[in-house]
Amino acid sequence: MERLTDNLTLSPDASIDLHMHTTFSDGRWPAEQLLDFLVNEGFDLVAVTDHDRVDTVAGIQELAAQKKLPVLAGVEMSTEWRGKMGHVLCYGFDPENNYLREITESVVRRQYENTQQVYEELQRKGYEFPRKDELLPDGEVRLPRDNIRLLTGHNYASDWHSGLKIIQEAGFISVHADMAEVVDAAHRSGAVSLIAHPGRQERGFTFYDPALLDEVRAEIPLDGIEVYHPYHSPQIIETYLDYVKKHNLLLSTGSDSHCIPNRMPKKHRAEISRNLLERVGIQVL
Repeated sequence: MERLTDNLTLSPDASIDLHMHTTFSDGRWPAEQLLDFLVNEGFDLVAVTDHDRVDTVAGIQELAAQKKLPVLAGVEMSTEWRGKMGHVLCYGFDPENNYLREITESVVRRQYENTQQVYEELQRKGYEFPRKDELLPDGEVRLPRDNIRLLTGHNYASDWHSGLKIIQEAGFISVHADMAEVVDAAHRSGAVSLIAHPGRQERGFTFYDPALLDEVRAEIPLDGIEVYHPYHSPQIIETYLDYVKKHNLLLSTGSDSHCIPNRMPKKHRAEISRNLLERVGIQVL
């Protein structure tokens, strides 16, 4: 199927955002609502990178095409390397024929099974959720956040962090794929792979400073890193800009938007990610 990203040419000042989420993973706005916002705001190219979901990419691209908005195929993979968490952004694969699908299906299945086990354990511990149908979109517990939403919605937890602590005590685990396997699958699918928000330093995220990036790259042929991210300070951005220049790596720009009115899509100049875009067949002239 021909997509709007095929043979696409952008100006250096074109507005792009290469990291966003919808309700297909942990975002809080449906894909169509996000796309409508992006169209109304005049974005020229975006990537919707829901966690561990490649099965939804083609549908999002088709919906966006009706709105004349090019959407680059993308996914944020939940991975680990030597016990360290490290999300990986993959761009430019064929949504309908790729080697990432089997990995994503395994991660989603195992996370769903754990989520159900946690829900059942919470009930065994005496937690009751009479407002379940009201609090969850379809009344079903599917994602870890659903258990937290039930806890906060029934006043068992005051906020996200206290809810997270409760589900951890009930057996919650975050399921990750092997980073090396993900990068290999991405490359075999014609995609590029970049470490997402390497400078994020809260909620259990691993801080990938240049020394640690060197260690990872000695084992895994990553193509680059996400340099521009809301959680990156100006100082760490400068550090990463120097790093990608020194090692001739790709860099990406993303808002990591999850919903209105919190972290919102952000316009970045296409010129900043020129090398990445050209690697996936998008010209910047």
